[in-house]
Amino acid sequence: MNPLITPAELADRLNNPALRVFDCTTFLHPQPGTPRLRIEAGHRVYGQGHIPGAALIDLQEELSERDELRFTAPAPLELARRFMALGVGDDSAVVLYSASDAWWATRVWWLLRAIGFDRAAVLDGGLAAWQAAGLPLSHQPHRHPAASLLAVRPRGVFADRRDVLAALDDGSATVVNCLRPEQHAGTAAHHYGRPGHIRGSLNVPAAALFDEAGRFRPAAELQALFAARGIDGERPVIAYCGGGIAATGDAFALTALLGREAVRVYDASLQEWAADPALPMATG
Repeated sequence: MNPLITPAELADRLNNPALRVFDCTTFLHPQPGTPRLRIEAGHRVYGQGHIPGAALIDLQEELSERDELRFTAPAPLELARRFMALGVGDDSAVVLYSASDAWWATRVWWLLRAIGFDRAAVLDGGLAAWQAAGLPLSHQPHRHPAASLLAVRPRGVFADRRDVLAALDDGSATVVNCLRPEQHAGTAAHHYGRPGHIRGSLNVPAAALFDEAGRFRPAAELQALFAARGIDGERPVIAYCGGGIAATGDAFALTALLGREAVRVYDASLQEWAADPALPMATG
């Protein structure tokens, strides 16, 4: 399955009984005086209209560990169990989209990749592209029936703080910050406990991967963007952000669109790193 799908292609497949469409919309709201962000699952916008047959995923509640570090991935077998409860099975074809930033959809794509599920695609341009194409919306809630996933093949697609420290120490991987430039520089109003970025990391903002309509830029442009930031085609990459979400935008672009395999996401990202004063950070 092509990892990127257009609205027209999705519309042609809506009657496929094996298709599982998921609305992955989530919003993060800054909380004055604290590095934590309030999570709003996409229930409100889902109720205002969604792709027919799409079920809503509440990412934090349904596909994340319920601990102090939010959005972190469960262990592979537990993650597979949760996907089964959502209706993903061995014969499913999955399409993911968001009515907010695209990286909420790429996050779920990355979680499926973590358990070896390769029949998932991201709707290019998300719900806005679907509506711009004049395609219909539904206001009828939907939930897919539970399914069975037997072919679970865990992949090492996540990194931890030890992996990041090792990469910075020996140069075995390029560490990439996927947050916006002002957050990388430490000048943004919001930060994750300490302003700035992991010392030694490069900045390729996930937001730069998309055109004005919210679609992924062509592969040649993406390749040039990464190359211009010093990311070559050989060295492995560890991508991070605030909580492992925007980082999956870069990771998706590198793996699904540019064919790179040696890419991992630092799942805990700055919500863990910035909270530990012993871990090196920089501004500027």
